[in-house]
Amino acid sequence: MIRTNSKIDHRIVNFQAEETDYLEKRHKNATIWQAIFKLATMLAIVFLATLLFTIVNKSMGYVVIENKVDPASISDRPLSELNSAELAAILRENLSPNRIRVIENAGLLEEQPASTLLQIVETEIVKPRVVDSYNWIPSLFNRQQIFADAAKNYPDAVVEFRYWLNVDFIRNSMASVPELAGVRTALLGSLELILITIVVAFPIGVGAAIYLEEYAKGKSWFNRLIQTNIDNLAGVPSIVYGILGLALFVRTLEPLTSGAVFGVVGGNGRTILSAGLTMALLILPVIIINAQEAIKAVPDSLRQASFGLGATRWQTVWSHVLPSAMPGILTGTILSISRAIGETAPLIVVGSSTFVTSDPSGPFSPFTALPIQIYSWTMRPQPAFQHIAAAASIVLLIVLLSLNAIAIYLRSRLAKRL
Repeated sequence: MIRTNSKIDHRIVNFQAEETDYLEKRHKNATIWQAIFKLATMLAIVFLATLLFTIVNKSMGYVVIENKVDPASISDRPLSELNSAELAAILRENLSPNRIRVIENAGLLEEQPASTLLQIVETEIVKPRVVDSYNWIPSLFNRQQIFADAAKNYPDAVVEFRYWLNVDFIRNSMASVPELAGVRTALLGSLELILITIVVAFPIGVGAAIYLEEYAKGKSWFNRLIQTNIDNLAGVPSIVYGILGLALFVRTLEPLTSGAVFGVVGGNGRTILSAGLTMALLILPVIIINAQEAIKAVPDSLRQASFGLGATRWQTVWSHVLPSAMPGILTGTILSISRAIGETAPLIVVGSSTFVTSDPSGPFSPFTALPIQIYSWTMRPQPAFQHIAAAASIVLLIVLLSLNAIAIYLRSRLAKRL
């Protein structure tokens, strides 16, 4: 009996020792993984900070500007203080009659806004040219050297500290010279593109999720086929959606996307409507999957209570399930918008232009977008285009954060009501 107890005690001791070793290994592994996760987080923060610093560093700094025509030689006052009549007189005096007739296609010079005439004067008469530029950090620490080099190499030039991201940059349309270029056309194109994308993708995505979770009961082969395809489509490269949009919306449905069926003459399928529908297809699987998960998270007791009070399935979904799932659905929508607003490849395939000076007048107009404009500017060899590309990147980040902030606010409001 004593020998048996000693064997049991020995086994207990061995078990406790093994358990202690196992727990120590688990704690050691947990410590290692915790260190790895912390390192990954720190690296992500460093990379993000480096990206933001690079963008900000390029978005301001000293520039050396040479004007082909001195503004003081064509006006006694600064050009920005002149009204439409005075600017029109300068244009008529310095431009050819043929060029004046082309400009007056949009209306008589005296009737056009002063801001438009000022941009024409600067572009076609003054013709400023950035001959040298510097980033923000060199501008802070090498100011005297910059002025000395400019005086030596460009004696007739003007040196000024320029914030490339300014009101004029937001207000101006695209121009062939970086000194006068702006993002107004691209910004309006991106906003209209996102609006079409959300209007099309959100109701279809939520409706599909409701059907799959609330009505398509059972594990039939058809339901499994639909679910598998949706899961696979979420991982398809964006360029494939661009090819699909080119074949379907730009070519097959050209009478619709060009506006021909609505009386629009002279258009083609490469419009903002085609791009919006293509982007809607791109984000649709993400919205469906996230909406499904949000609907699954709604307690089944809520549905049973509604059925017990005599409500139909649709009344239950509309009045109870959907409001409870809406915060999670909006989370998926935020992720989808973040992906759509930064996409470039599908827009290039469906026909986004890199140089558009006219604002989009509707869903059937040619367009450009901020990612396309940034890509176009970064491919230019002139350093000044790198600066305005950085400024446009900041505008894109601001638009993205603003849209996400609105969605987060709506999600919080809905969550508080539950």
